[in-house]
Amino acid sequence: MKLYDRINELETLSQIEKQSVDTACFTIMIGRRRIGKTSLLLHSSAEKKMLYLFVSRNSEAVLCRQFQQQINETLGLQIYGTINRFADLFEQLLIFAQNEHYTLIIDEFQDFDNINRAIFSEIQNLWDRYKGKIKLNFIACGSIYSLMMKIFENNKEPLFGRLTSKIVLKPFTIRVIKDILKDYNPNYTAEDLLFLYMITGGVSHYIALLMNAKAITFKKMLDFVTRSDSPFLNEGKDLLVSEFGRDYSTYFSILQLIAAGKNTQSEIDSIIGKNTGAYLANLENHYSLIVKNKPMFSKPESRNTHWNIDDNFLYFWFRFIYPNQTLIEMGKFDLLKLYITNNYEQYSGLLLEKYFRQKFAEEEMITAIGNFWDSNGKNEIDLIALNDFEKTAIVAEIKRNPKKISLQTLAMKTAAIQKQLVKYEVSLKALSLNNV
Repeated sequence: MKLYDRINELETLSQIEKQSVDTACFTIMIGRRRIGKTSLLLHSSAEKKMLYLFVSRNSEAVLCRQFQQQINETLGLQIYGTINRFADLFEQLLIFAQNEHYTLIIDEFQDFDNINRAIFSEIQNLWDRYKGKIKLNFIACGSIYSLMMKIFENNKEPLFGRLTSKIVLKPFTIRVIKDILKDYNPNYTAEDLLFLYMITGGVSHYIALLMNAKAITFKKMLDFVTRSDSPFLNEGKDLLVSEFGRDYSTYFSILQLIAAGKNTQSEIDSIIGKNTGAYLANLENHYSLIVKNKPMFSKPESRNTHWNIDDNFLYFWFRFIYPNQTLIEMGKFDLLKLYITNNYEQYSGLLLEKYFRQKFAEEEMITAIGNFWDSNGKNEIDLIALNDFEKTAIVAEIKRNPKKISLQTLAMKTAAIQKQLVKYEVSLKALSLNNV
């Protein structure tokens, strides 16, 4: 699959590279795994002098031997002797940059934390010593947002204040997802688009897997996801088991419950059998996998909160794939597909609500967006979008089937938040698959 979008990011990377000819630049790029960080960085550095180093979870000594060979092969820089400390290699790379301009990319930079935390202090010390006399475009790339933020933006960490640029690579927008699907399937249906959004969330690697396999319709995508050799079946484990470590089973259980609709801590605690507050905090703050949602207009101290899995693919995986590991181990892929099919309408309805909230946030002139539910569960509103400049508000009911939407019922629900909307000119909308 060709490189889509990323025009702004490529322009930023180009500007940084030009600046680094005269003054050293230190950039971080952050984004979830499979989002396309490496492909983008390699594309932007094509035909330029560039060294790419990947931080695998080996010992520091083993990693240094691998890097020594790559440095020699890529830059022609021969570093003699046995090097067991990354700091020694990094210093040689900085000395080399005194006379040669090049780009240094270190991928999965945050994994130095698992190898030797002192590496961050050593990099800081060397960068401060050499940055005034080198011509280097240094890019640290990482896939765990919270950890990268801690490394670079916590004022107690050694690399705090050293950055010259920060790029956060996000999933493709809905417009780009549409453009990609249209290139491969000009006659795509709303169901095709919704399933592609639902299973990938705009993550480029997942879209590429489907498009390259010519899985371009709802049926073909579902067939691909549930076939015996599907890369999607083990993807959740591949992404998260090593991150969670020995506590992975508890984290997986919590994520499975949230995906199944058990999205309050009291519900989760009662099923898990212990207080899960610390686990939920880690999932939100350290791993950036879940978000705490509150009804729009609720007070900051409100306890009327729901936990949700923010990542579309992981939401799908914990809802349908992880709970059916026995079927997969038995080779019952037809039953896995049947299970997804039987629960698809309800689940896709929830994702359709998220789709429209994201679409409005990306494409409409709004200043706030969310949904609403009261503590009694009587009044639920799928979408509220506010424009505080023009004092307008859109309140919408979202369902797959437009025939099931009643604007009269929506008006009655809206009356529950009449006080909060009194300053706005309110429009009621019915949104369905027809509007995708």
